[in-house]
Order: sequence, then structure tokens, then C-alpha cells
Amino acid sequence: GRRLLILFLVGTGISQPFPCFGKTKKQNPYDEKRLLEQNKRIQRENSVPDDFPNFIREGFVVKVVTTDRYITRDSGLVLWDIEVGNGECPKAGQQVTFHYIGYNESGRRIDSTYLQGSPAKVRLGTNSLIPGFEEGIRDMKPGGKRRIVVPPELGPPVGPSTFFSSKQYEVFDVELLSIQDCSRRTIGFYSDIVCN
Repeated sequence: GRRLLILFLVGTGISQPFPCFGKTKKQNPYDEKRLLEQNKRIQRENSVPDDFPNFIREGFVVKVVTTDRYITRDSGLVLWDIEVGNGECPKAGQQVTFHYIGYNESGRRIDSTYLQGSPAKVRLGTNSLIPGFEEGIRDMKPGGKRRIVVPPELGPPVGPSTFFSSKQYEVFDVELLSIQDCSRRTIGFYSDIVCN
């Protein structure tokens, strides 16, 4: 079986026949270039916006290729401030009103509030956004536009019960419109949160 194959490769003098624990796999630059071209071609067919990130998928390893406008955070979130807004950043408990367009790795639009005709409104700190999206919007300012590249580990849960069948990167172009303070109001037995 497998041991014979390894012995054969070692015997023929091919260097580095197997990856060191799969972490530092030396990839053939030609393969990477081919995969990158393939990804770019699909993205062109999907008419992606300028400077859209590229994804080179090799088995379970995905490499994100971006221009130097993007920064990568310790969390793995990749982002580019297309336009920086003004004022304060939203705090937990406040409501953010924003527009967004969501894309998959091949640049196909999955979702867009622009097409729905009204922006999204979400209170931060209530676990109603995927972690990467919340992290990305938390330090934006109203009027700001940002592209957020969410790695799978900061993305939605994956499985048969969800829209997402496999762990993919997602890209969101977000425009933060405004931030509202929220307070709890109680009328008789009924209590709700009002944001304005």
C-alpha cells in the first residue's frame, strides 16, 4: 500500500515527496498560477467588481490573493476600506443600518439589500450576524464602505440545515448608513426594543 509508494519515491530521489503534516505543502507554482487564472476567468464571467480577491483552492487549503489595499487581521478576517466614514463606530446594543452585497468565492452575487430595495437593520452584540461580518462592521463609521472577506471559521454554520453546504470564503461589500441607539420600552405586559 502506501508505504511502498513512499519508499519508491524516496528511492527515485524525488525530494520532498510528502508534505510535513500538511501545513507547509510546497505547491507547484505552475498549478497555483493555473488555479488563479481559472478563478479569475470565472470571476470575469460573473462581472466581479474591481480588486475582487482571488481564491486558490487546493484540497482543503485555500489561499486568498488580494491587492495590497487589503489588510488581514489576526482573526483571519481580510478587509479593505474603500471609503472611510465619519463619526463614532457602533457599540454593542446599538442598531446599525447598512447595505451590502454578498458574493461567493467565484464572485457570484448571493444576496444584495440594494436589490431588495431596503437596507438591513441589525442590533450589534445579539449574535444575529455571522462573526466575521459583525467584526467587520463593528469598527466602521457611518458613510463608510468596506469589503469584508470572511474566512469559513468566521462564517455561517455549515450543514444540511443551512444554506451553506461547504466551508467557503464569503465576500461582502458593506456600506454603513447609520447607527441608532436602542432602548427597552415596556407597555403593560409587553416589552420590546426601540431603536431611533
